[in-house]
Amino acid sequence: MHAAEAETLVRPLLWIGFDGRTIPTDTARLVKAGVSGVILFARNCGTRDETRALIDELRAQARGALLLSVDQEGGRVARLTEGFEKFPSLRELAALDASAVRAIGSRLGAQVRDAGFDVDLAPVLDVDSNPLNPVIGDRSFSRDAETVARLGVAMTLGLQEHVAACGKHFPGHGDTDKDSHFDLPRLAHARARLDAVELLPFRAAIAAGIECIMTTHVVFDAVDAGVPATMSAKSIEGLLRAELSFEGVVVSDDLEMKAIADHFGVGSAAVRAISAGVDALLVCHSAERQSEAIEALAKAVLDGTLPIERVQSARARLQRLAKRRCAP
Repeated sequence: MHAAEAETLVRPLLWIGFDGRTIPTDTARLVKAGVSGVILFARNCGTRDETRALIDELRAQARGALLLSVDQEGGRVARLTEGFEKFPSLRELAALDASAVRAIGSRLGAQVRDAGFDVDLAPVLDVDSNPLNPVIGDRSFSRDAETVARLGVAMTLGLQEHVAACGKHFPGHGDTDKDSHFDLPRLAHARARLDAVELLPFRAAIAAGIECIMTTHVVFDAVDAGVPATMSAKSIEGLLRAELSFEGVVVSDDLEMKAIADHFGVGSAAVRAISAGVDALLVCHSAERQSEAIEALAKAVLDGTLPIERVQSARARLQRLAKRRCAP
């Protein structure tokens, strides 16, 4: 296999982002060359019609199916705002029963689909157990794990009437006192505590058929000391796949976040994440770092560091998701 063939093999493992409301040349090139997904943010999205037009243009550039994703959680994390319904935060929804939360999830999912997306990177399944957490807070349903599990399932079922849902941030970002956008958080909890709190909502969502799960850049000492979950085979292949029996698509959180980029480098992290069992890598901003990830993955395939079988299994999961969810 030559380098160009290796890059063709690994390129579908990326979901990329870009700045602005027009498609940059580098983004168009990568979409044409075969990345399997694009994530849009508020910086990309205008009205419903403007967003749909941008998505249609992206799809027209793609060789095959292209998965479009967005973080539309409700509350303060809402990328679609101009002319879209404003949904309450998950914390506010916790005052409702499960059937009402499912109905709201369905309404939210319908609007995300109507804008042209295939995947909503929601719901948050973190348990907000640390009042000092700088990033989760009211993005979580509750400080009670059972409540997060029950309402997380309801929201998932509602969303998935229209789009694929993606539960986050596995195995749980709720009890950290650092934001992985800027630091590398670490949780020293015993495994019994993780089972009782952090993992409970993910178990429930998996049992309910959630289609995607996003990993977090947090070190869980009881699972794999010193290794962020995104790059940990013990966390992904061991805990998520073998123990929790998740068979859907595993998506990394953005590899450009400082928890990863500053400590490991995007290229090295990309190889370690795919090797650990991640299927789709989010690289949300820089075309240079997107190319760095692709080149590092291709090199790892060529030197045998990254088994071709692992790449093929990731691609197969992404293809199944695209076949199920990609808008025609």
